[in-house]
Amino acid sequence: MAEIAFTLNGREQRVDVEPDTPLLWVVREQFELTGTKFGCGKGLCGACTVHMDGYPIRSCSFPVSAVAGRQITTIEGIAPSLDELHPVQQVWMANSVPQCGYCQSGQIMAAVALLEQNTNPSDDEINAAMSNICRCGTYPRIRTAVKQAASLIRQDGAVSIVEPRTSVQEVSV
Repeated sequence: MAEIAFTLNGREQRVDVEPDTPLLWVVREQFELTGTKFGCGKGLCGACTVHMDGYPIRSCSFPVSAVAGRQITTIEGIAPSLDELHPVQQVWMANSVPQCGYCQSGQIMAAVALLEQNTNPSDDEINAAMSNICRCGTYPRIRTAVKQAASLIRQDGAVSIVEPRTSVQEVSV
């Protein structure tokens, strides 16, 4: 066991767990934040997507030891307040994006990360960033929602733009 300290949704946290425990299970079991879902367990489907320092990661295959000193944001942490949804969440609802909804927290987290770096993404940029799997096939609605959220963000300046990452290596373990 090891004590690992990190910031979770803006709050400093400490947890005593095995260092190789997947971040997903720490978030769900230790902190009872169940919006992040388990899908494939291999980091392929994206249902478990969270942000580490603003960058999307697959928490099911990411060891908690790798988040020491980092900022982790889950679906529960993206809304500006308890009374206001994030623009991506707003357009997801307005467009009835989900069917079953299981993958949607991961889809939303991927969209938020994209729009924090690029508030006017092309279709190709959306395709590259939205690599999460939706078994219901709502990809056209997802793309529409991402474009509408981008428009809202450009109009309102609703999200801060973070420094673009040059490579995934910056968050690799």
